[in-house]
Amino acid sequence: MTNEQFLEWLQSPSAIRMVLIEAQVNVAGQEVTRYIASRSYVTGPADVPANTEYLPLATGGLAFTEQVSLTGEAGLSGGDIELDNGDGALDGWLLDVWRNRAIKAWAGDPSWPRADFRLVFDGIIDDVGSSSRETINLVLRDKLQRLNTPITEIKLGGTTPNKDAILPIPFGECHNVTPLLTDPATLEYGFLGAVESSFEVRTNGKPIAVALNDQAGRFNLTTPPYSAAITVSVQGDKGGGYAPRIAPLVQRIATAYGKAADRFTLADLDLDNLAAFDAAHPQLVGLYVADRMNQAQAIQQLAASVGAQALMSRTGQLRLVQIALPAAGVPVQIGPEHMKLDSLRPVQRLPVVAAVKIAFDRNYTVQASLTTSIPPAHADLYATEWLTETAVDAVVKARYRLTDDPPQIETCLKTNTDAQAEAARRLALNKVQRTIYEFDGEPEMMMLELGQPVVLRDDRFGLQDGVPGVVVLLSHQWLAGRVTVGVLV
Repeated sequence: MTNEQFLEWLQSPSAIRMVLIEAQVNVAGQEVTRYIASRSYVTGPADVPANTEYLPLATGGLAFTEQVSLTGEAGLSGGDIELDNGDGALDGWLLDVWRNRAIKAWAGDPSWPRADFRLVFDGIIDDVGSSSRETINLVLRDKLQRLNTPITEIKLGGTTPNKDAILPIPFGECHNVTPLLTDPATLEYGFLGAVESSFEVRTNGKPIAVALNDQAGRFNLTTPPYSAAITVSVQGDKGGGYAPRIAPLVQRIATAYGKAADRFTLADLDLDNLAAFDAAHPQLVGLYVADRMNQAQAIQQLAASVGAQALMSRTGQLRLVQIALPAAGVPVQIGPEHMKLDSLRPVQRLPVVAAVKIAFDRNYTVQASLTTSIPPAHADLYATEWLTETAVDAVVKARYRLTDDPPQIETCLKTNTDAQAEAARRLALNKVQRTIYEFDGEPEMMMLELGQPVVLRDDRFGLQDGVPGVVVLLSHQWLAGRVTVGVLV
């Protein structure tokens, strides 16, 4: 079935909507699939799966809300499926293990063959519960939940004092980090796995000679250190090929780290989106992981460096979306004919800013009062955790009576040129009044994606001529054929 045919069906007043759900669950130690639907449905011998009955238990829900964070913090989208348990037949399901199991849902018509149903959700079951005596509820999360696990828990091992320490990982280029002492007898230091390059090894801020073994991610001091404070700058994680940019590092962290069973495969990535993002955002970045930072947190930190966010598409693929106006791509025209009558309303006015301060090139080992014979200017740099660049609009400052010394936004960016550009971009976005509007959309609006560019038009709120916007919220109710859309303009 083509996109056009599916859209025509969504718009049809005679459409009979139903959903098919396939949920993984552990029953008495065995992994099984439960087949659930909102109406009776049995597949034919040529369908996949063949000759399978979907139990008509879903009475409500398949309501799922996706939202772009406008403040840059990591987050998971969530939703719910309600199942009929009026006769208590599903009581035993509460004893099964549903947590962190895969679930998929397809929308379609009871008259369709199984292959024509359209995948509308691919995510994770957060848990099972019961909102009333008559219902069982499956709590849903997007697939980023699978990455809510430490990047690494690999410890050094052996018998040295650091045997229980986690081996650190440098992603991209990281300045003045503290490596792990891996062998006190040979003065060996290092990381987990091969690195592109280790350079500027210092003791108490002063360069010191070393023997490098970048293929092993190790180096040895060739003379005793002046102090125990050994630092190094490193271009790291060479396992997938050294690529110190946001999109390649996001892909690397999602597919090569964390729990092996939960790692993403290439099928879990929107590769076209990542390639386009990489082409548009070649900024040099660095992130040093020396503790139990989880994958999702690291990915969001990298993406947030350029005001972007890692999101899951409704079909379960990881995407990077930058909030920008105008947004990249061909905009969808949205007017009153695409909204339920008089449903458009302003829901949030974002604060106007007159200045943006970007923190970049983090010094991962802050060293105050260095006593070695390095230039005072260098000593000052090693005593400073962040470099910063600030963009200011004096006219906006005066008009709105705002400060030109805002809180700094910490990023993984490395160069002052990139930091200047990002500060200017964010200032341009936020120095004018921005408003989020929501409306209840006609069925065709269910095909929108987060981050998609739109032109929003209405006879209210100064939108008569159409204003560029970007989709920041989608709240679907597939059984009811309804969607609430949030647009930032």
